[in-house]
Amino acid sequence: MSEPRFAAALSTLHDLPQALREVCAAKAPLGGPPDLAFVFVSADRAEQFEEIAAALCDELGTENLLGCTGESLVGTGIGFAGRIEQRLGCTGESLVGTGREVEGETAISLWLARLPGTNIAPMHLQFEKSPDGALITGWPDDYAHAWPAGTALFCLGEPFSFPADWMLERLNEDRPGVPVIGGMASGAATPGENRLILGRRVYREGAVGVLVQGDIHIRTVLSQGCRPIGTHFVVTKAEQNVIFELGGRPALLVLKEIFDTLPTREQALVQNGVHLGRVVSEYQERFEPGDFRIRNVLGIDPAAGSVAVNDFIRPGQTVQFHVRDAETADEDLKQCLAAVKQDASQPLAGLLFTCNGRGMRLFREPHHDAGCVRDALGDIPLAGFFAQGELGPIGDKNFVHGFTASLALFEKHA
Repeated sequence: MSEPRFAAALSTLHDLPQALREVCAAKAPLGGPPDLAFVFVSADRAEQFEEIAAALCDELGTENLLGCTGESLVGTGIGFAGRIEQRLGCTGESLVGTGREVEGETAISLWLARLPGTNIAPMHLQFEKSPDGALITGWPDDYAHAWPAGTALFCLGEPFSFPADWMLERLNEDRPGVPVIGGMASGAATPGENRLILGRRVYREGAVGVLVQGDIHIRTVLSQGCRPIGTHFVVTKAEQNVIFELGGRPALLVLKEIFDTLPTREQALVQNGVHLGRVVSEYQERFEPGDFRIRNVLGIDPAAGSVAVNDFIRPGQTVQFHVRDAETADEDLKQCLAAVKQDASQPLAGLLFTCNGRGMRLFREPHHDAGCVRDALGDIPLAGFFAQGELGPIGDKNFVHGFTASLALFEKHA
């Protein structure tokens, strides 16, 4: 059986036909039409999405295209490795590709793959409410029952119309162990401005996705870029997203006591924005940084001694306060990638979904996340965008994250 092949290209040309010709030149090393394709397009070209989708399908010779809009893009020069293709595209605040992150400028980032022996099932998902309750429609008929082992779901969602958190909760229950990787389209300030691509069709609502399963291994890497402060506590009193007590004591008092023990630099980080990590799996003796789902602290109530976060919290859960800065985010991503590099399997390509709060908004130097991937794993074909919420697994459960880099790496099947 032939080997998988991948390719990626980025264009910053303002002339659209020329830009499309430039990125489509990446298909040459594939040896045929791609089985799967992703395209990420800067949000200033939202009104040209119909033209972009049709032109790419014609030129690439595939309808398996997904994509979305983005405020900024990340990309690479023409590169390739292995085999695969189908097309995906969605709107996003920034786009990603090996070595370069193009923030706030016009760009197109294209990623192509030929995947022999692999099943590809693209879909357009919608959230609907009925008298019997809410549901997600649009799943492929062939996947109505059990999903084959090794299946992964890539999803690009429209944040104003698609409740990705709700979908992931259902999938965690109904399809345990299936990783979901992707991001929410960005670059739009109001509903209806984002765009999603599925083949030749362009959508303003819902989500586009693709199920991938077969002779390819998909490794997920999630870097939340936070470090814990103090120690962990069990929530003893909470209501919805408000924590009243930690370990039987007022939550705000616990936070103040932790603050008083910190060095001046870390106190400044807390004042600029503290976060709360909620343990994903309680069934372990020790909790490491990667065991927490990080959420923002939204506010405090001195009178009630409470802390509000952007997550639903219930008594009995284990939590720990965290801080985030550029240094911590840099170290965390590099550690995650170093763990990949230690394995014998060399990734052939990657898709990177990074937060729109990263890039030059967080780091002093440009191209940080894409550059870290390049430095650790080499110049593999890479594409993606800066999302308004990143999708990725912690352990065997999937979540929507913030300030996170979610990376999918394609490797030869063991």
